[in-house]
Amino acid sequence: MVDKTGKEDVLKPVQIASRRTAALLLTTALFVTACGGSAATPKPSTSSSTPNPATSVASSAPSTAASAAASPTSAGSGAPATTSGSPAATATPFETTPGDVTIVAYSTPKAAYDAAIPQFQATSEGTGANFEESFGASGDQSRAVVAGLPADYVAFSLSPDMDRLVKAGMVATDWNSGTNKGMVTDSVVVFAVRPGNPKNIHSWDDLLQPGIGIITPNPFSSGSARWNIMAAYGSWIKAGLSEEQATANLTTFFGNVLVQDSSARNATQTFLAGQGDVLISYENEAIAAKQGGQDLDYVVPDSTILIENPAAVTNVGDATDKAAAFLTFVLSQAGQQAFADHGYRPVNADGVNPPAGFEFPTPSGLFTIDDLGGWTEVTTKFFDADNGIVTKIEQALGVNP
Repeated sequence: MVDKTGKEDVLKPVQIASRRTAALLLTTALFVTACGGSAATPKPSTSSSTPNPATSVASSAPSTAASAAASPTSAGSGAPATTSGSPAATATPFETTPGDVTIVAYSTPKAAYDAAIPQFQATSEGTGANFEESFGASGDQSRAVVAGLPADYVAFSLSPDMDRLVKAGMVATDWNSGTNKGMVTDSVVVFAVRPGNPKNIHSWDDLLQPGIGIITPNPFSSGSARWNIMAAYGSWIKAGLSEEQATANLTTFFGNVLVQDSSARNATQTFLAGQGDVLISYENEAIAAKQGGQDLDYVVPDSTILIENPAAVTNVGDATDKAAAFLTFVLSQAGQQAFADHGYRPVNADGVNPPAGFEFPTPSGLFTIDDLGGWTEVTTKFFDADNGIVTKIEQALGVNP
């Protein structure tokens, strides 16, 4: 990293005395050193004389590592982009406490895990278990684990990020063979809007209006962004549009995007800082923002996609037994309630209630990624580094994936 003076700043490996202390120390260090480089990708300015509002907001938004409030395992979150369209697979090794369960996860469920962990520790299976956590953009976190980031328990936004670890021999090939197909939480894609919804945004077509400022993460680092894009595209296909028409709508959609942050959490921070008219995000992110007293509303569109979030135990950690016990707890009624309390829809709904003051409505036009061909087909068709539909749209708009 390079600070504002241009001097190189190297974060040395840290021996973690406790998860919370380490997170606090790293976050403090990040703000003190003020490492340069935004995690956001702003829309290119079309005029040399008119400042781009996206650029000004992006430069003041917290970096991925800082906003994630993670332990030193966050090295992968801010990886630089490569010419192939994917962040570089680099990770800074760190010293873990032997026997501690190291969680590497996507950015948004930090609060839910922080609630579930002490509940697990209070059980007989969790007695004596200590945890270290890392949170960041899903794709970045997955690539960082492959590059050497220690992990016992991994949780990602979408299954292709888990499949990357399977191909690397770090997660068992049958990770998704259980009753829940490896998924630990569900959600849906929603529209977070300004209080009172002044732009009257209720449908995906409403996002195509001229002048609507959209905030959504970068699809080449964030799993949330890929869910958002497929929710939009799938909704237009379900409405009867041809693939060519839906693709044209995606082009218009991206033309209205102001900032593409590296993760869903960073995108939320950008929206809360005042940028944009609508944030495309997880339902749980919108609920968490409202639970935190943030001034926004959200709309669950009639047509949207079911988000399915996977988790698994690696075979390369040193606390895999405790990690496996923790995964079992996460899928229990108590564990699912801990996540539901933070806005996640349970995969095991028996006895699990929505968070106080909220509901989990079932959209009339809810569909799944399998309705669009499944992640293997979708990833190639839309996000291939050379020929993907979204890759070409981004490049045509001057955005380097």
